[in-house]
Amino acid sequence: MRGRSVVLSLLLTICLFVVCHSGEEVENKAAKPFFVKPSLPADAYLSLYFEGPSDIGKRLFLSTAKKEGIDDSIAKYDGVWSVETLESFAIEGDHALVLKSKAKHHAISAKLDRHIKFNTPELVVQYEVKFENGMECGGAYIKLLSAIPNLDLLNFHDKTPYTIMFGPDKCGMDTKFHFIIRHKNVKTGKYEEKHAKKVAKDLESLFTDKRTHLFTLGKSYLTVLPSVLRSDNTFERYIDQEKVQSGSLLEDMDPPINPPKEIDDPKDKKPDDWDERETIVDETATKPDDWDETAPEFIIDESAVKPSGWLDDESELIPDPNAEKPHDWDVDMDGEWEAPMVKNPKCADAPGCGEWHKPQIKNPKYKGKWTPPVIRNPNYKGKWRPAKIPNPDYYEDKEPYKNLAEVAAVGWELWTMTDNIVFDNILIVDSLRAANDFAKETWFKKRDAERMADPKARSVIDAVKETFNEKPWLFAVIGLVCTIPIFLCCVYMCRSSSPTITAASRKKTDEPTPDDETTKYTATKVTNDPASQDGEDLEDEEEEEEGAEDGENEEEEREDGETTEEDVVQVPKGASGDSKKGKDKTEQTEDSNEEAPATVESVASAASKQQVRKRRARKE
Repeated sequence: MRGRSVVLSLLLTICLFVVCHSGEEVENKAAKPFFVKPSLPADAYLSLYFEGPSDIGKRLFLSTAKKEGIDDSIAKYDGVWSVETLESFAIEGDHALVLKSKAKHHAISAKLDRHIKFNTPELVVQYEVKFENGMECGGAYIKLLSAIPNLDLLNFHDKTPYTIMFGPDKCGMDTKFHFIIRHKNVKTGKYEEKHAKKVAKDLESLFTDKRTHLFTLGKSYLTVLPSVLRSDNTFERYIDQEKVQSGSLLEDMDPPINPPKEIDDPKDKKPDDWDERETIVDETATKPDDWDETAPEFIIDESAVKPSGWLDDESELIPDPNAEKPHDWDVDMDGEWEAPMVKNPKCADAPGCGEWHKPQIKNPKYKGKWTPPVIRNPNYKGKWRPAKIPNPDYYEDKEPYKNLAEVAAVGWELWTMTDNIVFDNILIVDSLRAANDFAKETWFKKRDAERMADPKARSVIDAVKETFNEKPWLFAVIGLVCTIPIFLCCVYMCRSSSPTITAASRKKTDEPTPDDETTKYTATKVTNDPASQDGEDLEDEEEEEEGAEDGENEEEEREDGETTEEDVVQVPKGASGDSKKGKDKTEQTEDSNEEAPATVESVASAASKQQVRKRRARKE
């Protein structure tokens, strides 16, 4: 067992060394990794990462428009945008689009490489956001701008039509993750905003942890990737590759995509005699004659008696006799000093102190103010509702995804009270798999770099995941360390007891063993066996040598003709053959439950005498 403990301790030591050594390597990786251009998905609608300030004007267009309906002093989209690399960026040489101004309107946009016509199995919108200074009030959502005639990105403003709006928003304690589509009413021709239901995930940390977060929208009308998209017109939203919502355009939008078939009749009015009261006061009820409204709720218990031992002359609180006036007490400034009050120790063992008063009890005659009872209204007709009529604007769009307006550009039209909002790696594709591959080359690397740059901010779970991602062989080490103790415990608990040869097992063979006892059945057989004869000669010689070392007391006993159990057990050799030594005749008789033959007795007696003679000769 000691050997097993040593092996287990050695394995645990090795594991701890490996884990600690890996932690040192993590600390040594504090140096920023260098930016590497990601591989762009083929046939993407837009794949936008940033290389430098020249991106503004080349791929990005600043709006020069004014917001309508507000004062000219704040109507301009004069918020500053910049493509730059900040000191806080975890990857060396990485550039991003940064919103730089507080309390300003910002608008910037980019054309798509090809229009989105919503005729592909799925659509994925994905981009990164980082709030360098947290977020007090403002948005970081993106708009997919509709392909209207004469779309002018330099005149991009809040009224520019969009098809999808998607992304985070916060003001005060209210946090949102928008997903809004503008859907056309085929009856009226007007576009209506349809909002996805609020996600259940707590979003507060997204705006405060100053980390880069990845927002993804996946939408489909066909089941192409079963693990993500499940039915017609479904959508899913992700934050940092974690699904936070899934739903259907037909079932989970507010207001619904399709209007109701029936609506309330606006001309219907509630009749004047319609009574909606379920219960009314019983006007026929009268107050009983014995009802006394003046009776008090509580009365004095006249039967009460002052408890024995009540201390009438003692107060419950007394000045603290141990209190002393502070040395700096100023009577003129602080007034006359008084010791603080403490509980009277004399009252601790008494039923009470001070003047005794009879207690109050509930008045059995008290009934309170009388009010007439309430009864069911015999004229109750239920809650009135206007009659339903067919909805003149009803229509049914069974494929809202396919009927969304074509998209030609993306843009950010934002107002915020916080600066340094960072956007990067904008991707719009028709394959969620391609979006995930792009995220592995961009956001995943950035996430890991940010964790390395701020190891104190990493959670224990993140650190464990990171270590196993870098050293997957640690799974085998830990698995081995955990398995070996379990295996050793099983072996220890399941092992058999120390081997013992029972008397029954010895009696299954006729051949004598070193520990066997000579019986009446084996004695004759052994004396006639030459092989056994040679073995017994050797045993005699060994026993003679042992006999030479016996004490003087043993020699005297043997000289007197007394034989010990050891002498009787020896098997001598003689004319009639030697036999293995055994127990005395009494024990043999008890074991076999039969009387031993006379030949066995004579052999045993001869053997004993011969041993005594040999030992006497050796001593002489």
